[in-house]
Amino acid sequence: MVKKSKPRSGSLAFYPRKRARRIYPSIKTYPESEKPKVLGFAGYKAGMVSVILVDNRKNSPTFGQEIAIPATILDCPPLKIVGIRAYQETKKGFEVLSECWSKNLPNDLERKVKVKPNEEKLKKIEENLEKISKIRLIVSTQPRISGIRKKKPEVFELEVGGKDVKEKLEFAKSLLGKEISIKDVFREGELVDVIAVTKGKGTAGPVKRFGVKIQRRKAHGKERHVGTLGQERPGKVRFTVPMAGQLGFQTRTEFNKRILKIGESGKEVTPKGGFKRYGIVSSNYAILEGSVPGPKKRLIMLRSAIRPGKIKFLPVEIKEVVGS
Repeated sequence: MVKKSKPRSGSLAFYPRKRARRIYPSIKTYPESEKPKVLGFAGYKAGMVSVILVDNRKNSPTFGQEIAIPATILDCPPLKIVGIRAYQETKKGFEVLSECWSKNLPNDLERKVKVKPNEEKLKKIEENLEKISKIRLIVSTQPRISGIRKKKPEVFELEVGGKDVKEKLEFAKSLLGKEISIKDVFREGELVDVIAVTKGKGTAGPVKRFGVKIQRRKAHGKERHVGTLGQERPGKVRFTVPMAGQLGFQTRTEFNKRILKIGESGKEVTPKGGFKRYGIVSSNYAILEGSVPGPKKRLIMLRSAIRPGKIKFLPVEIKEVVGS
């Protein structure tokens, strides 16, 4: 007889499907770089538009022609460097050796954390350069400048790239207490990785969550459920069985998104009346090719591409931004 088999319903690639710890993610892995520089940035998702540009991909069937592609607008107000944090490598992983905070802290930062500037800790970092393996910047967003209409900033870390620890520390000290813009980190045509928390959709059943086939009308009282919870032995339900649970609000990473344009005046791309459910982009902005995870107003993390292809940099000629 022919063996009957069926592929399982639902992917286990992202298990366990639990809610994210916070509404904006943290970047855990960074690419290597030769010179000291900031390896990431962040911006608020404002909305999507259509961009008409000249296709400059050599192997494309529309090479040299004008095409329309979907794009995402990110509201990217400058980030405030409020601190420096040094890590040392131990048997249990990376642990914080010491950290120092800037004297000129934003007033809105008190809504998030309560810290006191201390320059003695900076001396401790300089004296223990041999133990340090990573230097990261403690960064605060400035939502008052954006169109998101909130006061409480987000605080997170961005790693400083480079080979020499001393050079990385000197670079971090030069930025302490200052602002950095997206132009200081990325350039037009560069590939970046996008890290964000997806839309939260609450609790969902196995049909919507895993794509399980709906049972026939003569099933035992239920139609939108799994046919069986598993075999008799062992006497337990395995975690691989599709069941109801959390759908969405999970951290996801999308690789190799191209930055089409970086601008200083958001009014260039803001439609009349502002973006729906967001508002007006008034400060710096970035246009990313394609879609981005998460709903509007969510903080999106950008990282230098960690596994780019052969073409790492490909600037484009934009003719028009439709929808602005």
